[in-house]
Amino acid sequence: MDFQHRAGGKTGSGGVASASESNRDRRERLRQLALETIDINKDPYFMKNHLGSYECKLCLTLHNNEGSYLAHTQGKKHQTNLARRAAKEAKESPAQPAPAKVKVEVKKFVKIGRPGYKVTKQRDPETGQQSLLFQIDYPEIAEGIGPRHRFMSAYEQRIEPPDRRWQYLLFAAEPYETIAFKVPSREIDKAENRFWTHWNKETKQFFLQFHFKMEKAISQSTGPVPPPNVKHPLPHLGGPGLHPQNDSLPPPPPGGMPVHPLPPGAPGTHQIPHQMHMPPMPMRPPPPDGLSMSNN
Repeated sequence: MDFQHRAGGKTGSGGVASASESNRDRRERLRQLALETIDINKDPYFMKNHLGSYECKLCLTLHNNEGSYLAHTQGKKHQTNLARRAAKEAKESPAQPAPAKVKVEVKKFVKIGRPGYKVTKQRDPETGQQSLLFQIDYPEIAEGIGPRHRFMSAYEQRIEPPDRRWQYLLFAAEPYETIAFKVPSREIDKAENRFWTHWNKETKQFFLQFHFKMEKAISQSTGPVPPPNVKHPLPHLGGPGLHPQNDSLPPPPPGGMPVHPLPPGAPGTHQIPHQMHMPPMPMRPPPPDGLSMSNN
């Protein structure tokens, strides 16, 4: 047989596909394409009824599975209905002008250098709080611009290695350069009359003063606090003949200090046994001045 000139035929093929097979293959390709471009959960016309099948609310068609519905969305009927719905909504809704975008003009200034400043250290005589008073001079400040300030952590800047013991106070005003002051990283007291700013438009001077909060005083006594019922010993009074009483020494024996036995061969050893001790000798009172002691 001659298969070369047969319509739709090719040597070695399985034959010509029927119309149903071609439609099934087309729907599968459309479904794969719809899965890549359409999220079925966000489709406003997709609906699942109580029978478990799927409906298209735009075209009023019934589908057995999601693949059939996705293939329907790529078909001519669904696309035509979408175009009609869009044209109807555009005709009914009045034409509204697009809101104009707010354009913010970026102000560009040529820097003219650093401003003059003066820093004064103060201490409140009533509370003892330490404070700093800053005076910044801006004689050539731009029109309509006021000075600004803020506190910056040591970890925000990139000029010096970060140190948590310090913080920075920044002042900025165009066209001057931004200046910063390195102050201790202590808590700032922002109560009334403890933190204030003032901009004098006549003299073009900016003032700022803030107070540090008082730190808690550290107790000097390092030992434990004794109970209230314990009595402390009297302090030692210096002077001749006055010595502190030493309670660590043991008290003397009741019979006085014992006399140790004499070594063998010494005179008088036969009169005093080794097991006995001599009784303490009575002490005579000292004689009055001018009298001599007798042996009687």
